[in-house]
Amino acid sequence: ELLHKCVGAEWSSADPEHWDNVGELSASEVWATRRVGTARLVSFVRNKLRQAHVDQGYSASDATWTETALDPDALTICFARRFATYKRATLLLSQPERLKALLLSQDRPVQFVFAGKAHPADDGGKELIRQIVNFSHDLGVRHRFAFLDDYDISVARMLYQGADVWLNTPRRPLEACGTSGEKAALNGALNCSILDGWWDEMFTGDNGWAITSADRVEDVHRRDQLEADSLFGLLEQQIVPLFYDRSADGLPHGWVERMRNAWRTLGPQVTAQRMVRDYVNELYEPIWNRNFVDHVQITVA
Repeated sequence: ELLHKCVGAEWSSADPEHWDNVGELSASEVWATRRVGTARLVSFVRNKLRQAHVDQGYSASDATWTETALDPDALTICFARRFATYKRATLLLSQPERLKALLLSQDRPVQFVFAGKAHPADDGGKELIRQIVNFSHDLGVRHRFAFLDDYDISVARMLYQGADVWLNTPRRPLEACGTSGEKAALNGALNCSILDGWWDEMFTGDNGWAITSADRVEDVHRRDQLEADSLFGLLEQQIVPLFYDRSADGLPHGWVERMRNAWRTLGPQVTAQRMVRDYVNELYEPIWNRNFVDHVQITVA
């Protein structure tokens, strides 16, 4: 509805000039819409967690803790994708004390929602899921750290609409593209990712965050440690403070402005219509015209 209002009914094929109109949106309406999406996600996660506990044989009373899992007003970071080993879903778990400090902060809490599946033959990917699930069962943090079973399009839709930050931690340069971050951006989420895939092309410095890649470090474990340090540094020093920096009106104007910047810079670029248009204009039609001319020349000859 917001995009229809400011960019136009055909926002998915709009040009950069029309996307600039996101600047006309008030901070209050952007933020109100963002919180509605997060509230829906929180309700969805609670229901999923409750059902998962019941399915595992727990009594209804044992599952009552799920009624207060997550907080619709807390900074919500989502990680949802195929659990391939190079995507390093467990990078946050490498420094559990720093992670728990973020999760359990009294005045600036952070919460994470993970979802995804591994290829049936990918034992390494399954191990990453096992580690995430085990951490999510920790009684001290389970109200701030959730893993959702049976990842599918309906789960992805809720995550896109509710995420404040979309997290991606691939080992550069192995990311093919990372299109989940593009869809999250259209929904108002800010990307925090290694500069790989599409994010390497479209990160501008003020439309999200870039995790430093130590791809020149040959020792994989040392590299992961350095990149985890960069991620935690961004969370502790930039992302969390910006999210909770509220003006007298109670709104995080700096955060909303970064959302606007993301829409301005990414909106015209990450839609399927733009992709198809580029294929047609830059590849299909030139090739067809070239082949047609060659055919005519051969026929005339």
